[in-house]
Amino acid sequence: MADHIPAMRVLKPVLILPGTVLVAIPTILHFLFPAAAAFRPWWGWLPAICLGVIGFSFAVWTVRLFTGPGGGTPAPWDPPQNLVIAGPYRFVRNPMISSVLMMLAAEALIARSWPIAAWWAVFFIGNAVYFPLIEEPGLERRFGDAYRRYKANVPRWIPRLRPWTPAGDGS
Repeated sequence: MADHIPAMRVLKPVLILPGTVLVAIPTILHFLFPAAAAFRPWWGWLPAICLGVIGFSFAVWTVRLFTGPGGGTPAPWDPPQNLVIAGPYRFVRNPMISSVLMMLAAEALIARSWPIAAWWAVFFIGNAVYFPLIEEPGLERRFGDAYRRYKANVPRWIPRLRPWTPAGDGS
């Protein structure tokens, strides 16, 4: 497909961004604050594994939307050229960050790690500040009224119950 972004162009932002949040920082935290080993039955991990799988699935889906119809990557230095209002973006404005938060929560639960749970909170707060102050004004400049309509109809973090359709503009 000609409008699809090459895999190597996507690899760098995926390794740098979620790789840092989900692998590098939790690994450092694990070594700085090792969790006490405790026996837990397999079913105790089941909710965390489900959360992680759902998060990973959404991450793959949103990256594919950014690289396909969006014509860019998840990286701020190589953003989508087209406003993406498809799939999970019809329910919530930041499903990519939500997917990372789900995977990070799964890590904290599986590792029983308060430091990783604290990192989850720091990551969320950082994004809760970054999006309205930096990301959203940039999207308004790039996509104009289309983004403003989208922003008015689709919540930032808590998903809508029904998908928003741009043509309808209704809630």
